[in-house]
Amino acid sequence: MISERQLFFKHLAPTSESPLALEIDKAEGIYLFDKQGKKYIDLISGISVSGTGHRHPDVIKSIEKQLKKYLHLMVYGEYIQTPQVELAQKITALLPDSLSSIYLVNSGSEANEGALKLAKRYTGRSEIIACKNAYHGSTHGSLSIMGCEDFKQAFRPLLPDIKFIEFNNKKNLQQITAKTACVIVETIQGEAGVIIPNVSYMKDLRRKCTETGTLLILDEIQAGMGRTGKMFAFEHYGIVPDILTLAKSFGGGMPLGAFISSPEIMKSLSFNPVLGHITTFGGHPVCCAAAIANLDIITKDKLSEEAEKKGRLFKKYLTYSTIQSIRQIGLFIAVEFADFNTNKKIIDQCIQKGVIADWFLFAPQCMRIAPPLIITEKEIKKTCDIILSCL
Repeated sequence: MISERQLFFKHLAPTSESPLALEIDKAEGIYLFDKQGKKYIDLISGISVSGTGHRHPDVIKSIEKQLKKYLHLMVYGEYIQTPQVELAQKITALLPDSLSSIYLVNSGSEANEGALKLAKRYTGRSEIIACKNAYHGSTHGSLSIMGCEDFKQAFRPLLPDIKFIEFNNKKNLQQITAKTACVIVETIQGEAGVIIPNVSYMKDLRRKCTETGTLLILDEIQAGMGRTGKMFAFEHYGIVPDILTLAKSFGGGMPLGAFISSPEIMKSLSFNPVLGHITTFGGHPVCCAAAIANLDIITKDKLSEEAEKKGRLFKKYLTYSTIQSIRQIGLFIAVEFADFNTNKKIIDQCIQKGVIADWFLFAPQCMRIAPPLIITEKEIKKTCDIILSCL
């Protein structure tokens, strides 16, 4: 009889030649369990998705409640659906007044695609500026603003009129002009290996965009929802974007993304042409129900406030001669080794010992640590002991 593993490799389209191929049977809290019952600590939250842990009871309860009412009803933006309205009210209540209009989509790539369209439509300009080593998704538009040619070259030609600047480099900000529709940056660069910008750089970026009438898009698909010690990472910098994008942990384990702006900017997608942006499943009511519970958990349990203290524990415990540096903000951490081969061997050993780690796309020498925000101090110590045993 053919095994499920064989069926996986036979029928599911591959994304690489060597997937992890762990056969996971269930997940709960910070743990995954394979079909043999082996328990793994999910140190990467399914790549920054399970911020409140896998299958949080409150999230499950909210999903089950919505399942009894309705699933998909209509394309986005036509019917008044309670989960969408409630989620919009809750998330915008936590944001500055200028970010009070939300467009719900299915993923981070879609959120960034919508944000780019919105910026071009509102400003009437076409030039887009992104950063080197940035990751914003892999759909055609989001791939166009990816800051790594290795992942793009096979799919050219991509979108025209795009420039790239160095992240956290003030001199490069002079490239932002009155021709620029938007600058899109990750508030904290993720796939570059948790690159944390200076406060003065972020303030100068905001100022330059304002001076030139350029919209500032902050991508917080990985860094948002409490991951960095603030609910939104831009709060560390005393600035407000014109457009904010969210996804991953926003949905509480369900597929959900959003781009958020002011009513004035957002309404430009509603005319000339009508339906300037449209999605069939964006803001699915079951996903919104999960996101509502997820947001309540983060705020009620003060998970964002706890993230910085927990992140510092990783820095405290992970001291070893082969570790070259650790970049950390909240529970968003990059542990840097000499090279990819060193890092890969350590990651493989960690997985064998029950800790799932990973590397970053544009910083393969760095181990990714981004556990669920609910991880306890005891679990952090245990995780670090396992990592150290693999060095």
